[in-house]
Amino acid sequence: MISFLTSSAYDEFENLYTKNNFLDNLRSFWIKDASVLYIASYPDEYQLTDEYFNKHHKAYMDAGLSIKSFDLLDHRNMHEADRLLKHADVIILCGGHCPTEMKFFNELKLKDYLINFDGILISTSAGSMNSAKLVYAQPELEGETSKDYVKYFEGLGITELNILPHYQDYKDHVLDGLRVFEDITYPDSKDKYFYCFPDGTYLLIQNGISKIYGEFYVIHDGKLNKIQDNDNIYSISD
Repeated sequence: MISFLTSSAYDEFENLYTKNNFLDNLRSFWIKDASVLYIASYPDEYQLTDEYFNKHHKAYMDAGLSIKSFDLLDHRNMHEADRLLKHADVIILCGGHCPTEMKFFNELKLKDYLINFDGILISTSAGSMNSAKLVYAQPELEGETSKDYVKYFEGLGITELNILPHYQDYKDHVLDGLRVFEDITYPDSKDKYFYCFPDGTYLLIQNGISKIYGEFYVIHDGKLNKIQDNDNIYSISD
């Protein structure tokens, strides 16, 4: 399996990113007449899912990638899940609410399926967060700063890294009167490493080798450090 774990695969014009060689690298692994499966993050919010599916389908077509089929999987066609997963050459995991999306992934038994998947996996935002072995689900919705909110849960196991996406937008986010990073994530980073990706940055995993393309920061033991700028590649022991 070749994995592209992104903050966002789409730029401000809803095209696939070319920044940090994302589209070029994706093309290098893409096969002819690929069967693409787009897995929803909100399996019951059909109008929202269809809106994003149509925009993202267009982005892949506009990029000139060879595509035989481009299917959507949510609760409307769960009866086809096994067939769609088995025939997919490319699997796309959407952004959304981490716990909600992971519940659907567990329903699909997606982790078990991915063990033997030999195609391309592309994830965005929450999909990248849920790709971790142990997910750190940074509070996102009102009320999730409470002690009852479960921040850690088992993920898909694609990487050991905890990715925090859209850093350029969320670094100053305030939730329930708390600064999400300074008041919540920094204290949570004791003995842990959180990788903050702005949009356009991604983790590429091939043959067990992990490389981060683009600007990123690491939060560890309550401190934030910038590791590299765009147009650079960082090899990491995952």
